[in-house]
Amino acid sequence: MAGQILVLNTGSSSIKYELVDVESRARPARGLVERIGEEEGRLTHHAGDGPPYERKERFGDHAQGLAAMLAAFADAGPALDPVAVGHRVVHGGTRFREAVLVDDGVISAIGDLSPLAPLHNPVNLTGIRVAREAFPGVPQVAVFDTAFHRTLPPEAYTYAVPLDWRDRLGVRRYGFHGTSCAYVSARAAALLERDPARTNLIVLHLGNGASATAIEGGRSVDTSMGLTPLEGLVMGTRSGDVDPALPGYLARAGGMDVARTEEDLSRRSGLLALAGTGDMREARHRAGEGDERARLALDIYGRRIRKYIGAYYALLGRVDAIVFTGGVGEHDPATRASALAGLHRLGITLDPTRNEAAETGERWVSTPESEVAVLVVPTDEEWEIAREALALIRL
Repeated sequence: MAGQILVLNTGSSSIKYELVDVESRARPARGLVERIGEEEGRLTHHAGDGPPYERKERFGDHAQGLAAMLAAFADAGPALDPVAVGHRVVHGGTRFREAVLVDDGVISAIGDLSPLAPLHNPVNLTGIRVAREAFPGVPQVAVFDTAFHRTLPPEAYTYAVPLDWRDRLGVRRYGFHGTSCAYVSARAAALLERDPARTNLIVLHLGNGASATAIEGGRSVDTSMGLTPLEGLVMGTRSGDVDPALPGYLARAGGMDVARTEEDLSRRSGLLALAGTGDMREARHRAGEGDERARLALDIYGRRIRKYIGAYYALLGRVDAIVFTGGVGEHDPATRASALAGLHRLGITLDPTRNEAAETGERWVSTPESEVAVLVVPTDEEWEIAREALALIRL
């Protein structure tokens, strides 16, 4: 099948997009709309070998960001005539265990699942609606972040909560960043020259959202995010693990309702609450300038990751590699060093020179003697989405 697939990865505060050539896997265009909802957003569009097309303005919401993306294609090329549009959708619940063609029923179901991913599913739907209007008649494919974690065993996904909550309300662990984990785990096995079915990994996807996933023989067996993308590691604006009694305490002691608590835990917590910024680069800068709040924030961030590495190491029994991916995981050597500090007894030894080298791409950052490999694998969620979309429209 000839043609191109437009991939939309609509995140909580950004839109990543790529135009993927079906036959060659080339990327005729790619871009990023970032800092949506902030005072100054930015669009960077790359097409061909020329300089990037850039716009700096306020994008009040994701619809405005998507409109700017379409304008970038019109102004800077190439012409858009995709054979399909692939969409990252964060939460598929138990209904969506694989990629699906989008119709009105799928849109309704994704909307029904929005309470489980309030930062993501609504903006994912915005991307779908804008694309359907822009490309009438073109197949739209939804690829779900939760689908990779369909292999979680009951002892991993079941919460110790009343049966009625689980049966009637679907309260359980779902897991996220599955599209990234699917791509990264396959690439890590290739780097290790191992059969994925015989490879055990701990994948750390560290970006504005952050998660840890234990992968045994290519299958997700545990993951840090749970019912929603709020559980687990400290993130840019999300708290990660907190005492489940916290909302009740805040209601009694602070008069805060559920909506306010959810909003604060999702949008006003994490690095933002600890360091005054949700941007890891800025937090590092502030810590370097002597900001004690930022320094503590970074210590907390690294310590939480170490706790999950230790837990998943014990769960897997044998770990072939720790894999860092995501914007922070790929580009911040200090985070990698902090996350692995003191783990030599587990056979994990980071090579400082390799770790701090100004390199990009897939690479080893552990010492040759390290029993457990430490890898950096840039994620390519866009290709994974395109691959799954192509497989579906070829049926």
